[in-house]
Amino acid sequence: MRAFGDGYVAILLPLHLSRLGYDAFGVGVISTATLLGSALLTLAMGLVAYRIPRRRALLAAGFLMAATGLGFAGIEGFWPLLVIAFVGTLNPSGGDVSLFLPLEHTVIAHVVPDDERTAVFARYSFVGAFFGAVGALSVGSVDWLAPVVSPSIMVTALFGLYGGIGLLTCLLYGNLSPKAEAGTDSPPTPLGPSRGIVYRLAALFSVDAFGGGLVINALLALWLTERFGISVSTIGAIFFVTSLCSAVSQFAAVPLARRFGLVNTMVFTHLPSNLFLILTAFAPSIWIAFGLLILRGLLSQMDVPTRSSYVMAVVRPEERPAAASVTAVPRSLASAVAPLLSGWLLTVSPFGWPLVLAGTLKALYDLALLRQFSAIKPPEER
Repeated sequence: MRAFGDGYVAILLPLHLSRLGYDAFGVGVISTATLLGSALLTLAMGLVAYRIPRRRALLAAGFLMAATGLGFAGIEGFWPLLVIAFVGTLNPSGGDVSLFLPLEHTVIAHVVPDDERTAVFARYSFVGAFFGAVGALSVGSVDWLAPVVSPSIMVTALFGLYGGIGLLTCLLYGNLSPKAEAGTDSPPTPLGPSRGIVYRLAALFSVDAFGGGLVINALLALWLTERFGISVSTIGAIFFVTSLCSAVSQFAAVPLARRFGLVNTMVFTHLPSNLFLILTAFAPSIWIAFGLLILRGLLSQMDVPTRSSYVMAVVRPEERPAAASVTAVPRSLASAVAPLLSGWLLTVSPFGWPLVLAGTLKALYDLALLRQFSAIKPPEER
């Protein structure tokens, strides 16, 4: 449900802000505020996560999501929207970068054995990616229903729906099994023996996240619109197909990880996807760009379940809540700064410089990850 909301909000956000009269730089500022606020909130949660019941923390996040959607549905001023974006859960990237992620990762790692962990994370990521794709496709309703309902009313209704989804998630979180909570045998603690590994991973993940922040869905949709002059429904269809490819590909990561290892799977599926991203900037037509984005989608997200599984595997069980937050926060901070730069680049030149820069940085991250962590194995690979 959250992924469905994130999927259409990432495309709806630049459409909404453009209709209000804000340019690409304004979209970048709002996007930066959303990601920066999520990072700081995740950091705060990481500092106290070992003291708060997990269900209670997830419930609080759900209520914050509801307030965010309702705020964007009813307010149009730039500065109030900037504040709501900063303190809320709005996600302009189309992926999960909010405080929900470390909380849910901790629960998953807590309730599954080591040999099933990567497969469970793949199913978890698949569900999120699939419904994110459906959400991206559904934003076409703004065009489809235009003869009956004005686009401004549809945009308001969809932001209201996002808030309603937040309330519905609260109902589900409230009914989680007590097994989701930490047991007395290994109560959560701050980072200890695993601190060095977690900090190094966090530093590398931030490089990858900065590159990803340059091409978040909100700004990529804006670039596609300005570069090829396509409609909102076409953009929604493109993101639906590419997100669906990403979703299905995550299952392929499980046998690859068992055969070649988690780190090797992360690196050698991610590298070619970055090349396809760079080539998209030079595409002469929308169909070639679409094809390259599909090829990128088939490979770019295989590192999502493997990365999540790897972080949870190389730290002590009682350190998992802190490790999940500490590795998520630098990613959020780095991706928060990037949209500002990307929005500025798009105002200076219509060429896809953000795509070229993003692909290059993400490739450097892959090589550094392979060099530093290929020898550090999770329990199931030892």
